[in-house]
Amino acid sequence: MAQVEATTERVVAADAEKVFDALADYTGTRANLLPEQFSEYEVREGGDGEGTLVHWRLQATSKRVRDCLLEVSEPTDGELVEKDRNSTMVTTWRVTPAGEGKSRVVVTSTWNGATGIGGFFERTFAPKGLGRIYDLVLDKLATEVEK
Repeated sequence: MAQVEATTERVVAADAEKVFDALADYTGTRANLLPEQFSEYEVREGGDGEGTLVHWRLQATSKRVRDCLLEVSEPTDGELVEKDRNSTMVTTWRVTPAGEGKSRVVVTSTWNGATGIGGFFERTFAPKGLGRIYDLVLDKLATEVEK
């Protein structure tokens, strides 16, 4: 199995602490950042960063739906890691200062891809599709924190 990786980033006009707090707020802000590809959003434990357990369904394409149950950790300052209990997918959100009143947000998802021809197509197309979805999340995040 080959590792598949999708990375998207954005600079937003808000302090890193404010941006990180918005991303870590699973009971409030986070649900509002999710585009239509996400459904059945539910916080099952916690709700603020480390120790949160959150569920959603991610519909990457008309035929690809992933049921996600994510454990959230904060291994370092400015970093949220979401590990899916239902798959090998791990999504890492990194928020770092990017100058006066600005932050760089980088989101990276990795997972073990399929083998064979299906794996080739997954490695080729899935990162672009997931990148487009996370671009939408980052658009909403920027709108939220730049108020």
